[in-house]
Amino acid sequence: MTFTAPLRSEARATALALDERITGALVGAAVGDALGGPVEGRSPEQITARHGGRISGIVGPWDGDDWRTARPIAPYHKGDGHVTDDTLMTHALVRVYGAVRDHLDAYAVAGHLVPELISTPRWIPELEADALPLQRVFLAEKWIVARLHYGHVDPREAGSGNIVNCGAAMYMAPVGLVNAAHPHAAYAEALDVAGAHQSSYGREAAGVFAAAVAAACAPDATPAGVVDTCLSLAKDGTRSAIEAVCEVAARYGDFESALAPLRTAVAPFDTVGPDYRSPSLGARRPSRLHAIEELPIALGMLLVADGDYRHTVLGSVNYGRDCDSIATMSGAIAGALHGERPIPATWVNTVGEASRLDLHAPARTLADVAREVFARDTARRRAHESAFTALAGTP
Repeated sequence: MTFTAPLRSEARATALALDERITGALVGAAVGDALGGPVEGRSPEQITARHGGRISGIVGPWDGDDWRTARPIAPYHKGDGHVTDDTLMTHALVRVYGAVRDHLDAYAVAGHLVPELISTPRWIPELEADALPLQRVFLAEKWIVARLHYGHVDPREAGSGNIVNCGAAMYMAPVGLVNAAHPHAAYAEALDVAGAHQSSYGREAAGVFAAAVAAACAPDATPAGVVDTCLSLAKDGTRSAIEAVCEVAARYGDFESALAPLRTAVAPFDTVGPDYRSPSLGARRPSRLHAIEELPIALGMLLVADGDYRHTVLGSVNYGRDCDSIATMSGAIAGALHGERPIPATWVNTVGEASRLDLHAPARTLADVAREVFARDTARRRAHESAFTALAGTP
């Protein structure tokens, strides 16, 4: 199955410079994350009941002023434009690229990302305090520190044994952007980086998501073309889940009518089960038959919205469940397609101010790194061409 045939408008990526696409992707991911945070773990029906309809912008905490003690997520201030761990980890990975200034691998996670998590206090919006990022991330991310810093495990194998979820995929957008318009390279690099964090379909999703972001940066990219690229690279249950969800998504033009059908399409591949807060006994275990839920749904919402940023992200948010990560991923892809301009400026300003983050600074860093990496790749490729020509005697 492919999605190269026109959907509705077959919206193509606009003629944007690299800097604009990187900015759109990183800002788009952070805004999506902040919109989805306060309703994470809820169902579409619960979201409607709590907010009197579908969410159309930034909202406050689910439990209002009782967020400090409300269960099950206390003491996190989710809402009011606060980003979550998805954005904190994404920005941390950008800083690693800024330090290494070349392609990353599992050893870069051990040598640079782990120190980022345990050594430098930063403002944590959900805690409303300066703290080590390690104090905010969940156990699946703390695993990196336990395995690499305390356990001294080979970085390439450290992800084995961790729960299989979207923890690695959620912050892989920078890998796709450094490899802009080269999805195969993004896929390979993300698999290497994510090997220190995840295994099985969690690691696979990280590679496919990075490839989706890279594909969205191509000058002639379309939402359908991004999905085609993902299908050409994805393996096992991840590929099957994307295919099933996107086949259904192609029938819809608004997220409201697509919410239930997309959940039905992904359910056979999702190990968590119908009650997101009470996962099944087989949840998040390695498998060649299953997939994380977040990436297929993000791609499905991209198709439903035909790449429109606002529609894509609001569909992801109102889907519920792990909607901050879904909106992070779909927001990054839609942002890479069309840049920052389609992202509502009020959302960008509110998230930046509420989270005390310069949402544009990571993009500037990563654009510089991407250019440097491309120059190094070009030099390496030419050296290989010269050596192979000498060996093979070809002109």
